[in-house]
Amino acid sequence: MIRFESDYLEGAHPQVLEALVKTNAEQAPGYSEDVYCERAREMIRARFEAPSAAVHFLVGGTQVNAVMIRAILRPHQGVLCAVSGHINAHETGAIEAGGHKVLALPSEDGKITAAAVQAYYDAHWADGSHEHIVQPGMVYISNPTENGTLYTKQELQELYKTCFALGLPLYIDGARLGYGIMAGGDTPAPADYTKYCDAFTIGGTKVGALFGEALVINNHTLAKDFRYLIKQSGGLLAKGRLLGVQFCALMEDDLYFKIAAEADRLALRLRDGFQACGYSMLFESVTNQQYPVLPDALLARLDEKYTYCYWQRVDESHSAVRFCASPFTREEDVDALLADVASLTKNIEAAI
Repeated sequence: MIRFESDYLEGAHPQVLEALVKTNAEQAPGYSEDVYCERAREMIRARFEAPSAAVHFLVGGTQVNAVMIRAILRPHQGVLCAVSGHINAHETGAIEAGGHKVLALPSEDGKITAAAVQAYYDAHWADGSHEHIVQPGMVYISNPTENGTLYTKQELQELYKTCFALGLPLYIDGARLGYGIMAGGDTPAPADYTKYCDAFTIGGTKVGALFGEALVINNHTLAKDFRYLIKQSGGLLAKGRLLGVQFCALMEDDLYFKIAAEADRLALRLRDGFQACGYSMLFESVTNQQYPVLPDALLARLDEKYTYCYWQRVDESHSAVRFCASPFTREEDVDALLADVASLTKNIEAAI
């Protein structure tokens, strides 16, 4: 099978794996207090123009989201996010299990607006019984979103301006941050994540690392005692240097961004190939996630050779599915898929 259902199906990028092997027998202090974690912190601060930010390393996305949100919210508060947001739709209630409600906002493309945040905030405080309702205490977005869509720099600026005015910290889940940054256009640059949010993550798991996420906290108030919370949540990895080594390798010579750019390029080839066969896309994504709307008859044939992620039913005979490109996606696999899509489409059309 040729697999396209996600971008973390393989192990580590060869340069990351080489770095892990090279340093394997070295002895180092535990709990991310080693020279590799410190060097990775310095490299991240330099690349994202965040000289005073706190940088922490955790193992996975759900873990870092749960710890960060717990650190921000008081017991009676909840987190605003898009209804399709990862913490609302794909983390098995991890936030609610930690004692905080996810306050979902309607969204067709996976993004939320400054106006929607303002409206929810105003409606809460205008309610005469607001103390009986979970109070909005922060805002969560991911960039790229679950749908592969991207916030523009202006949208991020407007959202952060509103959040700041309302006293709602803005947290950005960057599980696929590299793919978003390298998509080009008017998407935020690395330094914009330092300027226009209180905290963000640099996802390694889905962008070339064996595992690991880097959390960058711009708001010094939120950074206070954060290692206590990581430890209490079971997230302080004893062999923390494994995270530092990987992020050193990813930040070296911009490897993180180079492999993300290549995956984006291959994903756009997929998009163009599907569209050339007459198929529409559920979302306008320019990242490594693409969502073609395909006939069920075609999907049944593709199932014999390829994997993908089912997304949603579109009508009685069509479904939207997700194809992902990863740091390991090969040009020849993209060629094979597109050739089969074109051939099978002709056969299906001829049979109708």
